[in-house]
Amino acid sequence: MRFHSGEIAVQERAGVRDIAEDVGEGIADHLPPGATDFLERRQMAVLGTVDSRGNVWASVVTGDPGFIETIDDRALKIAARISTSDPLVRNLQTDGHVALFAPDFVSSRRVRVNGRGAIRNGAIFITTEEVYGNCRRYLQERIFVGSRQTPAGDQKASVSTELSTSHQELISRADTFFIATDNPERGADVSHKGGNPGFVRIIDARRIAFPDYNGNSMFNTLGNVTVNPHAGLLFIDFDSGRTLQLTGRASIDWNPERVRTFPGAERVIDFELAQIIDTSAGFPLVAKFRQYSRNNPKL
Repeated sequence: MRFHSGEIAVQERAGVRDIAEDVGEGIADHLPPGATDFLERRQMAVLGTVDSRGNVWASVVTGDPGFIETIDDRALKIAARISTSDPLVRNLQTDGHVALFAPDFVSSRRVRVNGRGAIRNGAIFITTEEVYGNCRRYLQERIFVGSRQTPAGDQKASVSTELSTSHQELISRADTFFIATDNPERGADVSHKGGNPGFVRIIDARRIAFPDYNGNSMFNTLGNVTVNPHAGLLFIDFDSGRTLQLTGRASIDWNPERVRTFPGAERVIDFELAQIIDTSAGFPLVAKFRQYSRNNPKL
């Protein structure tokens, strides 16, 4: 079955079940040639993984073009240096659920790969189960112009269970973040959320909320949340290279009165923090901002 019960439930409530089935025909279990070429040209990807307690994490990996290598049409090898403070290292010590999201911030193209993976001999190996393109909207245009000098092993990270003033400021001005989720039976998924700065709102030191805009109608993220509320968020400060990795629980608010307070939203997602990892140099690429997506709703 192409979609699981959580995805179908959200599709039906949103009134897009037929559209989802049509869009879902583009999901393959292998890497088509176009996806292979695309992935091998990337300099970054976001991975979604699950820790031993069921917490979901989103992590960024980077490298020169070619650091994502296609072994065959069902297998990828990712040669990336990973900080020991990133849960990704522990989460993939043994074979487990993993999802990959690889964006092109210039063309607004992206590829998603869901499957199983593990770290072997210092590299990440992924066996594909689902491969597909993704909605092109709400991705801001940026171009990579170089790398920072801080090696991955030298990254300084701090751990907290509340959002500091500095955390809140970074999140409040973000125009892009990434969200990872997991269905214990069907696997992990990772996608992006984007909008004009301010589209993510701070509720308090443990809670944030953000709008769910019109997308591809498959509802992979929200379908997983319906079955399993554990989710991981990744915020990247593209100017400084600082990253925030949040793990916690997400829920969907369909209340139309509240939804109307988020311009352009069709639903509102609430996220309650369990833990945050703040890494001062978690993103080594230097990215130059060019323009916001023309699809971003005005706030």
